[in-house]
Amino acid sequence: METFVYRTGAQKVEEGFTLNELPDLLNDKSNLVWVDLRGETPEEIEQAKHVLLDIFNFHPLTVEDCIETRNQPKVEAFPSYIYFIIHAIKQGETGPTNFVTKELDGYLGDNYVVTYHTQRFRSVKAVKTQIRASHFSCSRGSAYLLHQILDQIVDQYMPIVDDFDDAINALEDRVFDMRNSGTAILEEVMDLRRSVARLRRISARQLEVLYRISHGEFPQIPNHILPFFRDVHDHLQRISDLGEGYRDLVSGLFEIHFAVVSNRTNDVMKTLAVLSAIMLPLSLIAGIYGMNFEYMPELKSAYGYFSTLAFMAVVAVLLLIYFWRRGWVFQRDSLEELNAKTARDAPEEHEIS
Repeated sequence: METFVYRTGAQKVEEGFTLNELPDLLNDKSNLVWVDLRGETPEEIEQAKHVLLDIFNFHPLTVEDCIETRNQPKVEAFPSYIYFIIHAIKQGETGPTNFVTKELDGYLGDNYVVTYHTQRFRSVKAVKTQIRASHFSCSRGSAYLLHQILDQIVDQYMPIVDDFDDAINALEDRVFDMRNSGTAILEEVMDLRRSVARLRRISARQLEVLYRISHGEFPQIPNHILPFFRDVHDHLQRISDLGEGYRDLVSGLFEIHFAVVSNRTNDVMKTLAVLSAIMLPLSLIAGIYGMNFEYMPELKSAYGYFSTLAFMAVVAVLLLIYFWRRGWVFQRDSLEELNAKTARDAPEEHEIS
C-alpha cells in the first residue's frame, strides 16, 4: 500500500503514512488522500480487503468485484463515492495479434482516490512520479487526480492502435504476394480479427464509463473538472472509431485472401487444362493407331521396356518438381510465413514498470 497526502496550501505531496494514520487523514476534509493498493500476494490482498472494508467502509459487493479481476469496465454510484473498473493495455504482451488488457479498480470520493490492481501499471507509476515532482494535480482535487490516471491509461492505447494499422497493411501485402494457399497468413488474419474484436469490446464499454463520468452524472466530479474528462472521452472515442474501421479492414482481408486463392486455383486449372488439351489428342492418336510399326527404335531392344519405364518415371518426377515450384502441389507455409508465425507466437517480455 502506498499513501499520498496533499494538505491544502502545502508545497509538496507527502507519502509514507502507516495504516493507523489513514483514518485521521481521511477525516480531515481539507486533505487529499490517494491510496494505491496492490494485490500481488495473499498478504497484500488481505490488507487491501481490510482497508476497503474497515477503513473506507465500501460496499462489500464492490470490494468483491475489486478483488476479482475478471470484470468488464463499469461505473457504479453510491451516496458518498463512485466505484469504477477500467482496463489498461498490458505492456510487453499486447500486440496487433494478441490484445491483452489488465484491470484497474478504483473509488472516488470527495477528498480521496483509491486504486487497486494485481499487476503493475505504467500509467499509475507515471502519475506517482508526476505528483512527486509537482503538487499541481493534487491541488485541484481528487477528481482531477483521477483524470490524470485515466488520461495516462487511455494515452497508452494509441501506440498499440497504430500498430494495428501497420499490421493490416503488412498482411495485405503478404496476401497479394503469397505463393501458395497455406494457412499461416490465414491464422494471422484470424488472430488479428480476435484482437480487433477485443479492442472494440473493451473500448466500447470504457467509452460508456467515461461518457457517464464526463457528463455530470456524479456529484463527486465538479463541473469545472468535467471538460478534462470529456477530453479523455474524446481520445477513447477516436480509438473506438479506429477499432471499428479495423474490423472492416480485417473483414476485407478475408475476402482478399479467398479471392487470391481462388485466382491461383483458376490459374492452376487453366494450365492443367491446356496441358491436358495438348496431350489428349496425341494420346488418342497413339491409342487408336497402336504405334505398331515394324521399324521403331528400341523395338527389339532387350532393355527397351525398362528404359521406357525409367523415362516415364523421370517425366513424372520432372512434372512434380515443376508443379511444386509453381506451388500447385505439396503446399507448405513459406519460410517467411513460418518466421512471422514463430515471432508472433513467441512469448514477449512482461512489463517491468
